[in-house]
Amino acid sequence: MKLLVLGGTKNLGRHVVEAALADGHEVTLFNRGQTNPELFPSVRRIAGDRAAPDALAAGEWDGVIDMSGFLVRDVSLSASVLRDRCGHYTYMSSIAVYASKTTPGMTESALLLPWPAGAPEDRFTMDLYGPSKVRNESLLTATFGDRTAAVRSGFVVGPYNPDFGNWGWALAHNVPMECAARPDQPIQYIDARDLATFLLHLTTKAIPGPFNAVGPTHTMSHLANLWRTNRHVINWSPQEDRFHLPHDGTNDGTFQLDNSQARSAGLTLRPTEQTAHDYVAWIKAGNIPPDPPH
Repeated sequence: MKLLVLGGTKNLGRHVVEAALADGHEVTLFNRGQTNPELFPSVRRIAGDRAAPDALAAGEWDGVIDMSGFLVRDVSLSASVLRDRCGHYTYMSSIAVYASKTTPGMTESALLLPWPAGAPEDRFTMDLYGPSKVRNESLLTATFGDRTAAVRSGFVVGPYNPDFGNWGWALAHNVPMECAARPDQPIQYIDARDLATFLLHLTTKAIPGPFNAVGPTHTMSHLANLWRTNRHVINWSPQEDRFHLPHDGTNDGTFQLDNSQARSAGLTLRPTEQTAHDYVAWIKAGNIPPDPPH
């Protein structure tokens, strides 16, 4: 298939492109060419900015995977240009879309965040991150109908990705693991490779709908025990909080989402121990986890 990837040269996007190429798809990248421009030298590139996607008006693709859609204005512009130029449009959304942060077991039909009155559609702020993802999902559905999928994910773990990088680094260098989150904090994540495979699957099979693309819920202490070997200690009171999760339970529901709809649509998840092993091996090979984006 002819696939267009918006972004595609950092973090999860690298895995998406690698998976697409491994499956024999013809990939085109659309980005500014500023991040890791040396990657994928054989892949066709269209240089451009999301704020001015006119360069996309000259092509047609069987599917689009949008890895860089943050600003509502930008996603709206891309959707307008690509509406009649692609088959299926898969959007990388977020678990931050849900209105409740405390309800366990939320499915994709749970209440979503509203758009704040008077909020700007052309500027990014963290308080607009969740509402922007909701608004982008809505405008893509209005534009493409059942030709679109929204993939809602949270922590993404693995090579080239920052999440849980401090644990990988600690295990790779035989120093204590640090976790400022409370031990009974519910937590979910997904291996970057599994998420990339799912994004590609939805796009090539033209499967519509929103999906909670997350792994099983663990407590933080249980997850830490799955990661560590017997000789590694866990520091539950580090000076720096890398997880930024409230201790009062006000965000617990965000990491107890129901992933059955995604599993039914084809999401497969590798064992947690394999994710940890592979991430640590990647760091031991001389790689450094990137800094979190925010």
